[in-house]
Formats: sequence, structure tokens, C-alpha cells
Amino acid sequence: MKILIVGAGGIGGYFGAKLLLSGADITYLLREKRQQLIEDHGLTIETPTGSFTVHPRSVLADQLEPIYDLIILAPKAFDLDETLKSIGKAAKKGLILPFLNGFTHMQKLDEHFGKGRVMGGVAHIAAMITQSGSVKQLTELHSLTIGPRTPEQTGLAQDFFALCKKADFESFYKEQIEQSLWDKWVFLATLAGMTTICRGSVGNIASAPYGIELSRRMYDECCRIAASLGFAVSDETQNNAIALLTKEGSPFTASMLRDLLALKQTEHEHILGDLIALGANANIDCPLLKIAHTHMVVESANLN
Repeated sequence: MKILIVGAGGIGGYFGAKLLLSGADITYLLREKRQQLIEDHGLTIETPTGSFTVHPRSVLADQLEPIYDLIILAPKAFDLDETLKSIGKAAKKGLILPFLNGFTHMQKLDEHFGKGRVMGGVAHIAAMITQSGSVKQLTELHSLTIGPRTPEQTGLAQDFFALCKKADFESFYKEQIEQSLWDKWVFLATLAGMTTICRGSVGNIASAPYGIELSRRMYDECCRIAASLGFAVSDETQNNAIALLTKEGSPFTASMLRDLLALKQTEHEHILGDLIALGANANIDCPLLKIAHTHMVVESANLN
């Protein structure tokens, strides 16, 4: 299986390097500056247990050909349109596997390629690109969940899952992959909403007098929206999520908070705004989500 990974950031860089080490046929689509850096120094992955460097094959956008069986997309949500332009004629062949936050990107990709060519994927990792260009894994969490959305995708989805099982990260195969996307979205919206409002970690919030109560309430708002659209989050998943979102002493934060503090563009419209809009369509009030979104809109306006 020939795999094209668009970009070598936190998700694409980390999981692509792990797959490469396990023998997968990986090519990166990079911008010229990033390509030159990786050609000169390799792609270094820093993990809590050590670092390693790989020397992957890479191409620029004008060098692409329709030769890939699978194209993995993992940009920030606000960069999706640019990413779709960059893959050009390579996208005439193969399946598309996105690892983006939220769910509305799936609708855009379905419109662009047709649902039959768009698999489902969920990445769980906290990672960032360092000033030196390395990919730094911030916690030990590292998993991919993938699955087919149509019967025709099953064969390739299972083949890719088999490659993932050979690699040094957790991997899961889900027939109901769209539910997995929603499970992550409602969790991430709560994590991002609470940590950005409070500008602190889950542990900081849990230690405040009303922190746990408010985290639970925001998560409940998110779950009610998901349920209204036919993606009710199971009791087990809810219990696991609440445990993570209210854990005392936890240093856990959302990447949105890290981007906010670094004065970078954030995904608040895609993670918070889109969820609120879907809630409005179902007449579900979500005041805590709206406060979190309003806060991020104001913060973003102050950057301009």
C-alpha cells in the first residue's frame, strides 16, 4: 500500500514516522522549506521515553502523481481548503483518510470526493512542532482509530489497520467510525472550552470550587447535541471522559489553549462554533459552550 501523508506536523509527522519504522511505504507531501529541513536533518520525533530520527521520502505539490492508495490529511481545520488544493492530481486515485477535529470536515470532504472515497479517522495525541522542526510528543497518549464508512472501503481500511498494528502506537478499528468522531468531538469541545476560558489545566479547574461542576455541565451540553443528531455517547464513554475532564492534579490541556497562549490561530469555529450551530438547529441551549466560543472570538479579534 502506497501512502501519502500531507504535512509532517504533530499527527502526520508522528504517526507517519512510526509507520515508516514498521516498514510502511510512506511519502510526505511537504512545503519547500519543511522539505529542505527534513532532507538536511531528517524528521526527529521526541517522545517522553526518548527520541528517534527517520529520513522519509517526500515530494512537493507540483511533483504529485495519482499513485497513492491512501492519502492521509491532518491539517488544522482552517487549513483544509488549502490542503485540498495542494494534493492536486494525486487525489484522482485512492481513498482519503482525514484526522481532523470535529465532524463538519467530513461533509466538506464528502462533497469534494464523494462519501465512497472518504474513510473515518480519529487521532489521539498531544504533539507540537518545536523551534528546531522536531515533532514533540507531549504525553504518552498516542492512538489512531480508523474505520470504513462504506462497504467498498472495508478492504483497504483493514489493510491499513494491519499496518498500524505493526507500529509502535495504539490502534483501533471501528465499524461505527462516525460515532468515534463524535465521541472525540464532544470531549475535545469540553476540554478546549474549559481550559481556554480558565487558561489552565484540567487539574487547575478541578481544584476550583465550581470547576468540576462546570466541566460536567459543559460536557452534558455537548453530549445532548450529539444525541440530537443520532450519535448518543455511551454511558461508558461518558464516564471515561468525565474522569479525564475532572481529574485532580491533571496537567491535561487542549491544543487550543496552547495555540491561544502562543498567539496562534485557533480552531474555535470548527470545534466550538460548529457544535453550537448544530445545537441551535435542534433547539438545544448550550450557554457554557457559547461563553467559551464568545471568549475565543474576542481573543481572536485582539490578535488582529
